[in-house]
Amino acid sequence: MSLSLTARAEGGRTVIEATGEIDVETAPQLGDKIAALVDEGVYDLVLDLERVEFLDSTGLGALIGGLKRVRSHDGSLSLVCTRERLLKLFRITGLNKVFDIHPDIDSAI
Repeated sequence: MSLSLTARAEGGRTVIEATGEIDVETAPQLGDKIAALVDEGVYDLVLDLERVEFLDSTGLGALIGGLKRVRSHDGSLSLVCTRERLLKLFRITGLNKVFDIHPDIDSAI
């Protein structure tokens, strides 16, 4: 199980592209990445989940923690996701009402 995270500036926001699995082993990586960006003064994030093959409850916790962190600085965390398996997870947990979920990066920005 591995997770790769890359960040880049795009359209006035920072896009984090995630590739792999966000689970109990890798979720801390995501939390750390978001925390590091916030510590650098980056508060408006887009997380691209298009290459994420698996997301568990620990991963959802990392997303919620990241959202709380950016919102404490009046920032935002939008998600890019079209994978039905992940979207179903957001719907079941009600997190589709908490996160702004977009079909592509352009609409998220």
